Amino acid sequence: MTLELQNVRREVKGAVHISDVSLMLERGSLNVLLGATLAGKTSLMRLMAGLDAPSSGRVISNGQDVTGLSVKKRSVAMVYQQFINYPALTVYENIASPLRVQGLPRAEIEARVVEAAKLLKLEPYLQRLPLALSGGQQQRTAIARALVKRADLVLLDEPLANLDYKLREELREELPRIFASTGAVFVYATTEPTEALLLGGNTATLMQGAVTQFGPTAEVYRRPADLATARVFSDPPLNTLRVTKSGATVRLENGTTVAAIGAFAGVADGAYIIGVRAHHLAVEDRTFGDASRGESGLIRLAAAIAVTEVTGSESFLHMDVIGEAGGKERLTALVPGVRRLEPEAEVEVVIDPRHILLFDASGRSTGTALDAAA
Repeated sequence: MTLELQNVRREVKGAVHISDVSLMLERGSLNVLLGATLAGKTSLMRLMAGLDAPSSGRVISNGQDVTGLSVKKRSVAMVYQQFINYPALTVYENIASPLRVQGLPRAEIEARVVEAAKLLKLEPYLQRLPLALSGGQQQRTAIARALVKRADLVLLDEPLANLDYKLREELREELPRIFASTGAVFVYATTEPTEALLLGGNTATLMQGAVTQFGPTAEVYRRPADLATARVFSDPPLNTLRVTKSGATVRLENGTTVAAIGAFAGVADGAYIIGVRAHHLAVEDRTFGDASRGESGLIRLAAAIAVTEVTGSESFLHMDVIGEAGGKERLTALVPGVRRLEPEAEVEVVIDPRHILLFDASGRSTGTALDAAA
């Protein structure tokens, strides 16, 4: 099966929910919809499923226009973040329910249910009612019910959000294999860039109802076409600085000047926006030394700690960069280990120009992003 959206738009009472989206989803593909809450992921899935009709544009399935076709007449399975199960049926019967509706033989129903239960670690719970399960077990039941249908289109709307960490990790590893073996089109919505990277496949980044970029997940992450895509695909949030290149120098908005090297080499003079992911910011202070001091060509910015967040194996350092002109820029670094720095502590932020994403003043990529910027 293939699924194609052609300039699909969805408006409700004058408000644009989906803005002229065109996508081609191939048979056997895993496609991630990545965006913040209210970016349009669920709205787009509902259009794919036939639960909602587009205000304009077409939905093409296997070469046929199904834009006005009811969801009941399509081969679709959908799992929401908030699990939905039949409370009066056992786990076994919940999983088997769509197969009984299809009128499949008892032996085939048994085989499919057992297979799905084993995959989702539900075998010990098949004779229990949903209310006797944990929230994670109930969500796994809902996922199993969707998988046994073997639908041509499977839509998963943040299906792992309510599961415990260990099970999420296990399923993230297992789901791509399942998707590839079925021949169905899978669409998986998430707010987490890390989850998109773990799942692989293709990713469509969404912002305010529009798809900003679509392609192989690693490619979209490494080479975002614009600043909006880079922001969607960065967690913690992307650090940005406005700069002006003039000849061999680059001047930051706060007055700091640095050499025009790395991503700046070869681009024309003018205004730009640089993007740096948090794990590519190095932070030097008296306690931890200055290991990069001898390296040339690095961007060095004096900063003061605003907030420190220690998560265990990593620490988030939120800093205010104070430039020569007195202006401030807030940057966030993700550094390994425990870094307990007090507010107002003076540090130096170090940026390697090989690790930046470079955009023009309008936010379009200059095409100079390197794999190192990942």
